[in-house]
Amino acid sequence: MKEDFTIDTGVCHISKRAVNHNPKHMLPVVDWLSDVPHTGDETDLVEVQFKNTRKGYYHNSNHLPLEKGMVVMVEANPGCDMGEVTLVGQLVPLQIKKNHINTERYEIRNILRLATEEDKQRAKDAQAKEQATMIEARKLAKSLGLEMKIGDVEYQGDGTKAIFYYIAEGRVDFRQLIKVYAESFRVRIEMKQIGARQEAGRIGGTGPCGRELCCSTWMTQFTSVGTNAARIQNLSLNPQKLAGQCAKLKCCLNYEIPIYEEACKKLPSRHQHLETQEATYYFFSSDPLKGEVTYSTDAHRPVNLQTVTTRQAKDIIEMNRRGEKPYNLGGKQSSIEAIEVDYQNVVGQDDLTRFDKKKNNRNNKNHNNNNNNNRHRDNRPRGNNAQAPRKSE
Repeated sequence: MKEDFTIDTGVCHISKRAVNHNPKHMLPVVDWLSDVPHTGDETDLVEVQFKNTRKGYYHNSNHLPLEKGMVVMVEANPGCDMGEVTLVGQLVPLQIKKNHINTERYEIRNILRLATEEDKQRAKDAQAKEQATMIEARKLAKSLGLEMKIGDVEYQGDGTKAIFYYIAEGRVDFRQLIKVYAESFRVRIEMKQIGARQEAGRIGGTGPCGRELCCSTWMTQFTSVGTNAARIQNLSLNPQKLAGQCAKLKCCLNYEIPIYEEACKKLPSRHQHLETQEATYYFFSSDPLKGEVTYSTDAHRPVNLQTVTTRQAKDIIEMNRRGEKPYNLGGKQSSIEAIEVDYQNVVGQDDLTRFDKKKNNRNNKNHNNNNNNNRHRDNRPRGNNAQAPRKSE
């Protein structure tokens, strides 16, 4: 009987089998041409996966019988590196085109050989030093007063080179830092700047949906995500729910945007009013997927809410254009409490400095009160020439 256990993360249960299936958070690629014969002989390009999300494309110049999952040694600068084959055949040129890689500028190196046990042991010894190197690198960067964070360290397969992934708000002059790193770790140093999304992809984790993070499993490119995506889908504009583990808006907010945009095209304009004999109804909210629109008799507050279908709303609009008014909307009445929605500075509402802002306002208020008291105190008559107020007889 196979040993199995579960990890309770609070949002899902991960089995040991699932953890071992993707231990390095490697990006899986579906080779949908793998069962088609003679598809791998048309090109010698091979996709190789390294630690976490780093990939590279190489020539199989030695015509090795490569298959997905094989560990190979490839050319590097300097020395050689070890990676796992993730894709072969016709799909590799398509992946290069999809990732917008310019083959004229991008140097495609060669695959040297299949990794031997000695190569694997050397790479394992180099990877064992990554955690300690990252901790020491953070201390050295802090000692130099640099505004940056070392997010991860990756050693090359032969241990002659280390890549330091760092996060910074702006440009960082790390020329002195490279000299210190080279003296401390005795390897060739390469610095790569990454963003918060890339860092989350390299670290990995589990999202609120219960699955592994998209950025650490299958995503290769990151598109910008705006709060407008949440508004279109009628999601709660709560920063704690919209933000992912990278503290940025979740990438999955963009997944269903085309469906909602297509559904919104079928809805009537939100600036179109519905005229009935009872009252004038104004747009309040809509459900694009259900095809329903809710109207209110007040333009700014939810009063006498009525929900009708898109077809009913368009029919009433057409009647209004002909100068006709139905007796009422004929929809179902909705009971929704008044909700004040503020679309301004959505992410800033959960800013960690919001308490400091309130504190400053309180201090400013006290400061203004003190100034007013001092001003009144200064307006009092002073000296011997000052006349005391007369008592009323």
